[in-house]
Amino acid sequence: MAAPMKTPGVYIVEKSAFPNSVVEVGTAVPAFIGYTERADNKGKTLVNKPWKISSMAEFHNYFGYGSKPVFSLRKAEDGEEADFTQRVGDDDEPTMEEYMIEQTAGKYLLYNSMKLFFSNGGGPCYIVSVGAYGKEDQTVDAAKLTAGIETLIKEQEPTMLVIPDAMRLTERADAIAVQQASLMHCGDKMKNRVSILDIYDGYRDRKHPDGDPVDNFRNELGTSNLDFGMAYYPWVNTSIVQDNEIDYRNFDGDSIETLKSIIATDLKLPDAGSQSPKEAQMQAQIDSLTKVKIADWVTGDDEAAEKAEAPVKMRLLQSSLVQNSAAFKIIMDEAKNKLNLLPPGAAMAGIFTRVDNASGVWKAPANVSLNAVVSPTVNISHDDQQDLNVTPQGKSVNAIRSFIGEGTLVWGARTLDGNSLDWRYIQVRRTMIMLEESIKLAAKAYVFENNTANTWITIKSMIRNFLTGIWKRGGLAGSSPDDAFAVMVGLGETMTPEDILEGILRVTVLVALIRPAEFIEITFQQQMQKS
Repeated sequence: MAAPMKTPGVYIVEKSAFPNSVVEVGTAVPAFIGYTERADNKGKTLVNKPWKISSMAEFHNYFGYGSKPVFSLRKAEDGEEADFTQRVGDDDEPTMEEYMIEQTAGKYLLYNSMKLFFSNGGGPCYIVSVGAYGKEDQTVDAAKLTAGIETLIKEQEPTMLVIPDAMRLTERADAIAVQQASLMHCGDKMKNRVSILDIYDGYRDRKHPDGDPVDNFRNELGTSNLDFGMAYYPWVNTSIVQDNEIDYRNFDGDSIETLKSIIATDLKLPDAGSQSPKEAQMQAQIDSLTKVKIADWVTGDDEAAEKAEAPVKMRLLQSSLVQNSAAFKIIMDEAKNKLNLLPPGAAMAGIFTRVDNASGVWKAPANVSLNAVVSPTVNISHDDQQDLNVTPQGKSVNAIRSFIGEGTLVWGARTLDGNSLDWRYIQVRRTMIMLEESIKLAAKAYVFENNTANTWITIKSMIRNFLTGIWKRGGLAGSSPDDAFAVMVGLGETMTPEDILEGILRVTVLVALIRPAEFIEITFQQQMQKS
């Protein structure tokens, strides 16, 4: 309203001609929860404080690097499936010795999962560090991971939740409890984000003697907030950890002695007195395996120079043993493969980001290849996937499958609420979240405005303009805007006189969301010859 006119003159009155615009909220901002090497910003702790980053360089700056993995090498016991087998003894009467390679420390998954996320198209994301790597006690604490979820309540931007370290919990029940907490956070408290879940022991086949990991997951997860979660099976063999990131120093002291024996047997070295110069050189290299620290290489008076040369000598020793001993190379490759075995949740967060940026949140994140992935740990066939995709209980699990000539693809786009016609598909749930959050934030400008026709028309125009833009971009189904959506507001349409007296302004929005062509049927039939 113009100011009171008390003095003769010309008064200018400006009126807004257009309604406010609705700004589309971001859809691809995951939040990762887990353990990090450190968590500080120039001396200020970041533990249990959601912190936004956009690259691995920033992750290194605030949270450090991955934990040092430690392996043990021991002889296999009866009934164990050996990781490495060596033939020993005379050629006439050979025997086979079987060994197990087990990771005993450095089992935290967040760091390598972040590398997998960025390799698959990841962008800006939040990190919640729940603590530093333990030096002696390296167990993962379910209570800390759950507390990390709670810190995200005050953050409005994250749209996905990923907790890789939950897969390192000692008990499956604890991992399920963390996943249930993440579903409750997404579906009950926030309602503006989804939880990407991994299957505990998901690297195992469904016919594993210790039980079917998928059935265990379904039986224990419960039925609450399933439309805000999606799960993927199986785990994946990746190429995240490279050859130069692991060497003999990643084996504990007892294992070094076993490793020396295996290499000597592999090279068939004679006793010291009858060795050739080359054999003596190899024996010296084997003996040098006990030198796992820089100080171990300092034997002369020029301590500074020897310390500077020690890292080079270690790399040369590793390279020489890999080239000359097939057994040593197999053991190192097996240890590397164990580090490269990762749950797929972080990769899927990257794929969600990639698909959203390329096609929009309304495009199903499926039939997309996984980067930095060699293969799924379990080869799933067409028939195997039937029980994953459609079950009587409705808990659909999306398959990751390998196809000849195409690589490893995501072959499913369902939420855990697979029997719901409303929320069966991931893109439907995530598109609705985007629409709800965008319109909600824009409508805040009209809180406490007059509950009259002028306000109703303004809000209706604002929402229609926004939905028309989404429709033009292919985000809603329909040949015209009127077929794609409808916006209703007003007295006698969405409100009663009592609503107005109570200060309630009701808006009803109907949208025709896009669903994927999950099943394509092509019919063939013979016809009579016409010529």
